[in-house]
Amino acid sequence: MSLPNEKETTKISKFLSLVLRHQPEIIGLALDENGWVDTSELLNKMSGNNHNITMPILEHVVVTNSKKRFAFTEDKTRIRANQGHSIDIDLGLEEKQPPEYLYHGTAVKSVGSIMNTGLKNS
Repeated sequence: MSLPNEKETTKISKFLSLVLRHQPEIIGLALDENGWVDTSELLNKMSGNNHNITMPILEHVVVTNSKKRFAFTEDKTRIRANQGHSIDIDLGLEEKQPPEYLYHGTAVKSVGSIMNTGLKNS
C-alpha cells in the first residue's frame, strides 16, 4: 500500500483527531489517563471501522501533520493527541508564568478590535 495523497492524509488525520481527542469510544478505544493508546490496538480498531491503514501510513500522518497534533512514544508502541481534547486527559504539562512580554500574531484587520477590547476566549 502506497502512502496516501494530501486529501487522504487529511481525512485520516481528522478521524484520528476525533478518536484521540474527542470520542475514542466510537471505535471501542479506551485512552489511558494521559491520552495514550496502544498503536496496534488503534490500527486494529480503525480497520474494524472501515479505516484500514498500515503503520507506515499512520507514521506518515503523524510526521506530516502541520499542526503536530499527534505523538508517538519513542518506540512507537503508543500514540496520543498532543492537545485539543474535549475529554478529561492529563497531558503532564505544568503551568508556567508567562514572560513579561508575550506576543500574539494576528491579522491586520483584527488589530483595532484587539486593541479596544483585548483578546477574548470565544
